[in-house]
Amino acid sequence: MPRIVVTSREGAVKEVDAELNRTLMEVLRDEGFELEALCGGCCSCATCHVYVEPAFADRLPPMSADEDMLLDGSSHRQPDTSRLSCQIRVTGEMDGLRLTVAPAD
Repeated sequence: MPRIVVTSREGAVKEVDAELNRTLMEVLRDEGFELEALCGGCCSCATCHVYVEPAFADRLPPMSADEDMLLDGSSHRQPDTSRLSCQIRVTGEMDGLRLTVAPAD
């Protein structure tokens, strides 16, 4: 099971086990991180916004046009690191992934 290192909005760092094929949004929510995820993972609200460490960018699925459009509406978008956690399914290649929960819009 891959280990993910998560920094909360408050700056607390926690290492969590991430079950394969679950979305990062599900992992973060179940681990108690402050993450609204209002749409439940349907890529329609952008309330599961995270910043992914650039070293892991090539291990993630490409960003869809819908995800890109939703992130464009965020005042906290960081072009090189912003992703919606509902759009990223956990794979074995993500072991050691580091991410930060983005501020709420």
